[in-house]
Amino acid sequence: MELDETDRKILRILQSDARTPFSEIARRIDMSSATVHDRVGRMEDAGVIEGYHAKVNAKAVGYGVSALVGLRVEQGREEDALEQLREIEGVTEIHLTTGEWDVMLKVAAADTDSLRDLMFDRVANMEGFSRSQTMIILGTDYETDGLPI
Repeated sequence: MELDETDRKILRILQSDARTPFSEIARRIDMSSATVHDRVGRMEDAGVIEGYHAKVNAKAVGYGVSALVGLRVEQGREEDALEQLREIEGVTEIHLTTGEWDVMLKVAAADTDSLRDLMFDRVANMEGFSRSQTMIILGTDYETDGLPI
């Protein structure tokens, strides 16, 4: 789907606040609500908009520690390894990467004891992984809720 500047304006507004009513988006970009509705529907159908999400504060729901985990996967075991990782509570992101690590995870845990249990009891006991490195996130200086559009 080819996006024009109006589509991009709509996307910027929705990325900023996905709960913005179509009538408010229409007012901001000087367009009818029906046209905004149609454009959003087309972008949803084309897969440009994949969903709408609430951003939840991890600490507020009991996850006080976040970490990045680099994993080395044994050749030929990639699909099995990814399937196992998807089943682990606390794994919030799985990225296939180049460089030293084959897979980078982002994980959330209640505390360092829970993180240790997650790594030693769950990840370290999984077949197909030869090495890992866990890096606790001490703080986040910058994080964006969207893409530059």
